[in-house]
Amino acid sequence: MTAPRRRRHVELHAFRGYGTPTRLLLRGRVLRSTGLVRSRLGDSVLDNLRNMARRFESDEVPGALVAARAALGGEARTRTDQEGYFEFALDLPGPLADPRVWEPVELELLEPASPAGTTHATAQVLVPRDPQYAVISDLDDTVLHSRATSLWQMARLTLLHNAHTRLPFEGVAGFYQALQRGRDGEAYNPVFYVSNSPWNLYDLLEDFLDLQGIPRGPLLLRDWSLRTLKTGEAHKLAAIQALLDAYPGLQVVLVGDSGERDPEIYRRVVLRHPGRVLAVYVRDVAPQRHGAVRAIAAELAGHGVDLVFSPDTEAARRHALDRGLIVAAALPGDR
Repeated sequence: MTAPRRRRHVELHAFRGYGTPTRLLLRGRVLRSTGLVRSRLGDSVLDNLRNMARRFESDEVPGALVAARAALGGEARTRTDQEGYFEFALDLPGPLADPRVWEPVELELLEPASPAGTTHATAQVLVPRDPQYAVISDLDDTVLHSRATSLWQMARLTLLHNAHTRLPFEGVAGFYQALQRGRDGEAYNPVFYVSNSPWNLYDLLEDFLDLQGIPRGPLLLRDWSLRTLKTGEAHKLAAIQALLDAYPGLQVVLVGDSGERDPEIYRRVVLRHPGRVLAVYVRDVAPQRHGAVRAIAAELAGHGVDLVFSPDTEAARRHALDRGLIVAAALPGDR
């Protein structure tokens, strides 16, 4: 007689969120344990493959009951969807008098009971304090080398590497640090990462940003279920619209690449929201797209918005300096 399989314990995962002094927005997921280990510097290719398999072999827990509690006293409950995701819009009983840049929200898994699992987690919610502008950036082929235009090369990078061995584009960390510090070098402008990468890669991307000295920010990823595989453009537009709605009047800098449809998405944002976009920076990673991107750049110029199109970070850095979006003193010595 075959012994019954031991039921894996349940884990509560919190994602970085964003909000205002009166409302905190956050997401997370409830999964059964896969044995995933956070990336380590000495991990072998086999370790990386094993971890990647565990990320995508996630066993979701639909209908789980999760509670969220803010330090000021706001509290809410919700249940996970069919993919194990939960989402909170936590309205506070009063405004945060002196909000921290990252506001903690305590999460608790109420159902199902999991004595051996992870039933508590802390979500960090970004609450901007007097920002000069916000940065909304893609990740793949914008911040880190992903080769998204080649399915084989992208799969190879994703499967065989980890947060310690994935490489950022040269100059990205310093440029984003300068954007975060803003026009006078003293600000703390929020940085948001809107990407078509799946939530399964959340831990890898979070660790990558921290290890490379790239500013922390909410990762707005997407579910890679069969029903959502063709909704990448809609996902990015919806995420950017939600950010613009959350911070009405706050201007933004948009950063992306030409490998997917970032230029087309950013064009729509500029046209929908006159005066909100300060600049658009697009990394050139797809020669076959030169004509389309340059046509968009010419159109946006007619609306008073510069689209800087270049294979390196240097052109964007120079433009931001020239337009007074950043100051030289905020750039690291090696740039």
